[in-house]
Amino acid sequence: MNLSGHIALEDSNELKKIIDSLLIQKKVDTAEINRLQDEVNLLRAALYGRTSERVIDDAPEPTLFDGIGEPSSENLPADDEDDDSTTEVKGHTRKKKGRKPIPEHFPRIDQIHDLDESEKICGCGCMKECIGEEVSEQLNIIPAKIEVIRHIRLKYACKACEGVEDDGPTISIARMPDQVIPKCIGTPGLIAHVLIAKFADALPFYRQEKQFLRMGVEISRVTMCNWAKQVALSFEILLLILQQEVLSGPLIQVDETPVQVLNEPNRSNHTKSYMWVFRGGTRAAPVVIFEYHPSREGKIAADFLDGYEGVVQTDGYAGYDFLDPQRKTKHMACWAHVRRKFFKVVKAAGNPKKGKPKNSFTKNAMKLIKRLYDFERQTKIDGLTGDALLAERQEKGKPSWMNSKCYWIKQSSK
Repeated sequence: MNLSGHIALEDSNELKKIIDSLLIQKKVDTAEINRLQDEVNLLRAALYGRTSERVIDDAPEPTLFDGIGEPSSENLPADDEDDDSTTEVKGHTRKKKGRKPIPEHFPRIDQIHDLDESEKICGCGCMKECIGEEVSEQLNIIPAKIEVIRHIRLKYACKACEGVEDDGPTISIARMPDQVIPKCIGTPGLIAHVLIAKFADALPFYRQEKQFLRMGVEISRVTMCNWAKQVALSFEILLLILQQEVLSGPLIQVDETPVQVLNEPNRSNHTKSYMWVFRGGTRAAPVVIFEYHPSREGKIAADFLDGYEGVVQTDGYAGYDFLDPQRKTKHMACWAHVRRKFFKVVKAAGNPKKGKPKNSFTKNAMKLIKRLYDFERQTKIDGLTGDALLAERQEKGKPSWMNSKCYWIKQSSK
């Protein structure tokens, strides 16, 4: 009897260990399934979802007949019980509809349209008299035309020294004006036109090549590419001046974005390169500098910002961590990138099923950031700048943030 009881006790302990082990494994498997499901939701959203990061809380699922007829109460977004903020709508002026007038500085060419002589005779047989006019305006454009600038350099010679051996030159010729690119077929105006079309209007060189062919002149894309390179080398001094302008301001924004470069020496066409962007200067005259680099290492930003004293705003990339220990530089984050982290949580959750609890912290964070964005948008509408903008942020923007933060702490302590 005792032996069987001892065996039963050992079996019971062993069974309990097995059950505990299975429960632990179940928790691990459930966590792994949830993680994999979040990854699936993120990938599905990246492939088929909207690129916009706008989130509508408690919005119903769209149906086939959305937008037809009068909206019902079921199709309206529910009021947010947690949001006790109020929005003040100020008076506004409605823009007048219709075509905008053509600016007065453009030259006018009058075209007078008159009736035929037969149409000027009234039905009674008398001649009609002109009593006024009606004027309407249309825009016209004169297409670009190609012209050739002939540089005629006059030459002078001394007839008295003709045939006399002398060390000094007997023939003089007028010098050519200084050119951006020596011995170039293009004038500064043509080079500027090509570069503006390329970098300001995003018109590739091969398309400009076709445009020039339609106009009857052949300028290859290789030639235009060489022009861009030589102009960039000539303007290096201007880049140094612009960099000093960026560093002279109280705030610098830095970001880097991947670009693909084809046929780059010693690099695959699929290798990522980066375009670094630095924006700074004064509020009245901001300056933006684009720098291409084959890598994303933080040393690039460190070299550009060497010796800078002020505020630097970046995203959460670890390459900017060198700014944190510096005393003369204040490293600030970006609300757009903070919001993006919470938005990824919303995307990973997918379409929540009925009865599935929502992440209240994420929901409150999204609402808070939206409230701050609405506040900043209103300050722009009101035209606030400088000290007035700072005072408005301290009076309304900061309490909005602090109240919401205290609200989260209060809720979590319950």
